[in-house]
Amino acid sequence: MNKKPSYKDLKDWKDFLESKEKIHNKDNVTNQIKFKKEASIDLHGFSLDQANSRVEKFITDCFKKKVLKLNIITGKGLRSKVDQNPYQSKDLGILKYSVPEFIKSNTELMKIIKKIDDQVDNKNSGSFSIFLKL
Repeated sequence: MNKKPSYKDLKDWKDFLESKEKIHNKDNVTNQIKFKKEASIDLHGFSLDQANSRVEKFITDCFKKKVLKLNIITGKGLRSKVDQNPYQSKDLGILKYSVPEFIKSNTELMKIIKKIDDQVDNKNSGSFSIFLKL
């Protein structure tokens, strides 16, 4: 093993020391916030209570992680057995309708939400989007 630097290495080192060029210090940690653009949650198969608690946790976790857009997949309610129970509303028992209402009525969640894009009137939509504040 050669312990002596080569002529070329010495010249490169000397040129570097004499130059005014600045080299980026990788050890300096910058406080750049990195944003994740999107995250999704699928609520198929959950009861209303389970879906609401999962969505609440999902929204707060995503806010902490600086996620900007959330996609909430509720399903269209086509396989829902709500119509078999006379004590449940067909329109309000389905996650498609109930989860957005739960979010809108939760004041703590609404503090971190910029916009809810729920197209509940659209029969073909089984999901909606939430945009979080920075």
